[in-house]
Amino acid sequence: MDLYIVLGLSREASLDEIKRAYRRLARKFHPDINPGDREAAAQFRQIAEAYETLSDPSRRERYDSGGPMTAVFESRATVGFEGFDFSIAVSGAEAPTFGDLFSDVWTERAQRSAGPERGADLHQTVRVPFDLTMHGGQRAVTVTRQVVCHACAGAGVLRGSVRDCPQCQGTGAVRSTRGHMVFSRPCVPCRGSGRLPNPWCPSCAGQQREMRTETLTVQIAPGVGDGARIHVPGLGHAGRDGGEPGDLHLTVDVEPHRLFTRDGDDLHVIVPVAVHEAALGARIEVPTPDQPVRLRVPPGTQSGQRFRLRDRGVPSLRDGRRGDLVVEVRLVLPRVLDERSKELLREFGRLNVEDVRKDLTVPR
Repeated sequence: MDLYIVLGLSREASLDEIKRAYRRLARKFHPDINPGDREAAAQFRQIAEAYETLSDPSRRERYDSGGPMTAVFESRATVGFEGFDFSIAVSGAEAPTFGDLFSDVWTERAQRSAGPERGADLHQTVRVPFDLTMHGGQRAVTVTRQVVCHACAGAGVLRGSVRDCPQCQGTGAVRSTRGHMVFSRPCVPCRGSGRLPNPWCPSCAGQQREMRTETLTVQIAPGVGDGARIHVPGLGHAGRDGGEPGDLHLTVDVEPHRLFTRDGDDLHVIVPVAVHEAALGARIEVPTPDQPVRLRVPPGTQSGQRFRLRDRGVPSLRDGRRGDLVVEVRLVLPRVLDERSKELLREFGRLNVEDVRKDLTVPR
């Protein structure tokens, strides 16, 4: 068996390349990752023995020259891993190889015993009336979140004595042996603390948190628009092991208004205008978010013409200054029910013979 082929390398491979190949293959074929797989275990032994030979300059030289090390697979005594603890980083050239070998396998378990854990953030939508976005105010929001357990005050256990964890004998770590190698990893039952509380809190089953539905009051600033985000610190899910709580993130959903539509800080409204008002001019009443105002419609106003009322729009979130109200007039024809009205309209047409469709004439 060619040791270079075992590691997938050429004979010109550097020491760093040998280490990287070993780390990659060891993570794939290690017995702890493949429990009960005899083929994986045998493959791992070959990988380990190949690394032992090729990572040692003198042994590699003898192997390359065809010396006694050629028969490395005939004797398992050449593998010098007895008593090595992969959970402890070593110094020197071997540190990056062994210190990182199984870090991605046990990372999640180690994090559980790393100390306080911050709670997760909570995301929710809050529906807000249009009028509240104009003037601001408070809005009630119902949220369901994890809070600190009331029975155990977040300890996860009832008040009382604790005992050494029987799994790790109070050391906080569990050691296991695979062939000539010794592995150490955080103990799962006690989460690496070495102490096992007894008994678990019956309210939260040792999870330190419980679900609770609450009604919170949040402040809505004037000018908040649809899709805006409101950040409320500390009102997300509670943390574990004394960790701080997460935050509450609210997405604003503004209810549509029956009259006004919003464009930035400006508001738009459509106002119907009668024929005689548009033709002769008039003063009409226009609704605003505050109170109605009078708008002068000049003679000859066309349907779709727009007028701008300053400072009648939405307050700006930046400086509080209000946008404008854009008024679009729409010409509304009256219902002609009597002969007198019909005759007046015919007379109006005879007196005003201008062709209103002259712009549609196709040149010949």
